[in-house]
Amino acid sequence: MEADAEARRWTLVAVCVTTFMLLLDITIVNVALPSIQRRLHAGLTGLEWVVDAYALTLAALILTAGALADRFGRRLLFMVGVLVFTSASLLCGLAWNIVALDIARAIQGVGGAALFATALALIGHEYRGPERGGAIALWGATIGAAVASGPLVGGILTDTLGWRWVFFVNVPVGAFALWVALKRMNESRDERAVRADIWGLLTWSAALFLIVFGLLRGNSSGWSSALILGSLIGGGALLVAFVVVERMQERPMLDTDLFGRPAFLGVSIATFCIGAGMFALFPYLSIYLQDVLGYSPLGAGVRFLPLTAFVFAVPLLTRRFAAGLSMRILLAAGMALVAVALLLMHGLTPSSHWTALLAGLIVAGIGIGLANPAIAAAALRVVDPARTGMASGINNAFRLGGVAVGVAALGAVLERRAASSLASTLGPHGRDLAQAVSATGLRAAGGRPAIAHAAGIAFVSGLNAVLLIGCVTVAVGAVAAAVLMRTPAPMAAPAGERAG
Repeated sequence: MEADAEARRWTLVAVCVTTFMLLLDITIVNVALPSIQRRLHAGLTGLEWVVDAYALTLAALILTAGALADRFGRRLLFMVGVLVFTSASLLCGLAWNIVALDIARAIQGVGGAALFATALALIGHEYRGPERGGAIALWGATIGAAVASGPLVGGILTDTLGWRWVFFVNVPVGAFALWVALKRMNESRDERAVRADIWGLLTWSAALFLIVFGLLRGNSSGWSSALILGSLIGGGALLVAFVVVERMQERPMLDTDLFGRPAFLGVSIATFCIGAGMFALFPYLSIYLQDVLGYSPLGAGVRFLPLTAFVFAVPLLTRRFAAGLSMRILLAAGMALVAVALLLMHGLTPSSHWTALLAGLIVAGIGIGLANPAIAAAALRVVDPARTGMASGINNAFRLGGVAVGVAALGAVLERRAASSLASTLGPHGRDLAQAVSATGLRAAGGRPAIAHAAGIAFVSGLNAVLLIGCVTVAVGAVAAAVLMRTPAPMAAPAGERAG
């Protein structure tokens, strides 16, 4: 019994450490983006791909990784993921141009998919009953802390050692996680999983890529162009094909029948919405703090601390209280708070101080801290325990798919709004500066005061627009959780947990 308890503790440590590293790599890069832009001479699309190449491959492969974990072993896939992710992190740090960095980030996403897909599955296998609730609360706090502290850690590393160290830091962390997996972790699998879902992988991955590509290139290529229309329509058609393929599989990597359960549909919509509406905003808030307000990478990271503290502390402080509440109430309340937070941040002006964001950052931290553990607990509850790899994969696919689509869509809105503002202040040629202003803020002015003033107005106009869109997106997720999760999942929850 003592040996089993020790294995459980080490498994939780390894899962939390790698989850922290994976999610940190989404947000740690945000503060480093202006430095990367300067050193590698990247435009807005190149910078967006630094975030999206990682999030996109994660979202595209995580369902397949979950199915492979169920078939070949969660511990085995975890170790493969650690090796790929750590090696790719080294390549990211050595990148010589923006294309090389984007490719290395995509490889990071491959390893990250294996790690994310096994995270909840490993916890679900090792923990039962009330202990599972505590383990998930700690894992949820880890998610929140990683997402929120990324800007601070990124600022410290970028200011002291340079942007490349936001990637090099993953190497020793990966080595530790691999040691834990080799020495302390138990293997688990689903004996009924017999083959991989290749057609599902191809249709899902291609659909996500085409949709994100269309959103990223829409402003530059024209939204009515054949390239963009073809990408968006093709992506939608492939999503339909993916559903058809999955319904034909005996053991699909995504069981589409789950979406017939209102509770599962509600948590999936909420997960996507918080990724697209809140987490996708971090790159643009970071550019605002550094390239409009003029803070250093470390200074920008420090300004995110109010959010960091609450995101980390709330799951730990409320876990006993939360055990007596339904997941529906916790998730809907957390999402509603995040929506309110984004509304509080809206209304920025070129002369605003960073404290205009403060109330919103605090409220967002509380909301994310409530929502993260509820999302994780609900994701495990709606499937057969043997298929927790699939449940983990679905949950994280929706979260990361939301981030990838959100970064692309919000970036397109910000650039379009900036172009409109620049055209009204500088004339028709002002539109030509829109991408540079969206990526570099006031630095796009090249020291020219009149253009700097127009650039500040344009960026803030775009940021206000995406804050409002983010607010509406998260609010939709809150409504979906409140309405759809009212109907409990048909499976019995472990003792100490309630379906809502």
